[in-house]
Amino acid sequence: MENQKKVLFAFRGDPLCFIHVLLNGIDLHERGQEGLIILEGEAVTLVPEMSKPGHFLSSLYQKAKSLGILHAACKACSIKLKVEKEIEKEGIPLIGDMSGHPSMGNFIEKGYQIITF
Repeated sequence: MENQKKVLFAFRGDPLCFIHVLLNGIDLHERGQEGLIILEGEAVTLVPEMSKPGHFLSSLYQKAKSLGILHAACKACSIKLKVEKEIEKEGIPLIGDMSGHPSMGNFIEKGYQIITF
């Protein structure tokens, strides 16, 4: 296989969509394909909910966190949607090297294949 490095950009704030981001990120990681997850757009609002023990995504979220694949969240979107403090509290870095948003070009230059959700 040529490209083992993947980065999943999650934009949608729908938890039923985001479950697939978590599952695929974990699966890619376990296959040695480095499935990093970037939270963008409305997806940043999922962090405060998923971090609660009773949430149905909590165990997958905690697993992804423990594997180190929750790479970062969009700084601009986190601030705009007022969840930056909760995201920082969860230890997820806020990045925004492209007008406050994560740059896909940065990851492409580092050899990552981009997958969007």
